[in-house]
Amino acid sequence: MFRIERITYLLTDGFNWIAAGAVVAMMCLTCTDVILRIFRLPIPGTYEIVGLLGSVVIAFSIGYTAVEKGHIAVEFLVQKLPVRVQTVIDTFNALISTCLFGLISWQSIVYASDLQQSGEVSLTIQMPIYPFVYGIALGCGLLCLVLLLDFVKSLKRIGEK
Repeated sequence: MFRIERITYLLTDGFNWIAAGAVVAMMCLTCTDVILRIFRLPIPGTYEIVGLLGSVVIAFSIGYTAVEKGHIAVEFLVQKLPVRVQTVIDTFNALISTCLFGLISWQSIVYASDLQQSGEVSLTIQMPIYPFVYGIALGCGLLCLVLLLDFVKSLKRIGEK
């Protein structure tokens, strides 16, 4: 189990660096476009590229955020419950979340395949969209793996008590 966790955490860290690079690329592209607009030389497709890079940022950083427990959680009610009940709720939450993001990943693969077969491209720069949808599927799949590991850890905690 430790080896799978380590590999998963290394993957989430690597994906997070890709997301950080996409943020930098978005910033550089936007700033360059704004400066060039002063000289009436805008970069065509900036809006599209920034939107597509935004999908990379979100999809590739979500697994790392889950590893770091950085998602917003409203736990004021759950914290009042006994520790065993909190653990059961965490286990159930991890299982439901794993199923949800597994479904999202699967449907993203189906959608990306449809986009690829139809040859769908962006409007302005005619860039294929399907690689970004596959990226969303990959990011959600990695999140699914992180959540599955959380589920197994929660089950172990229930068994220990």
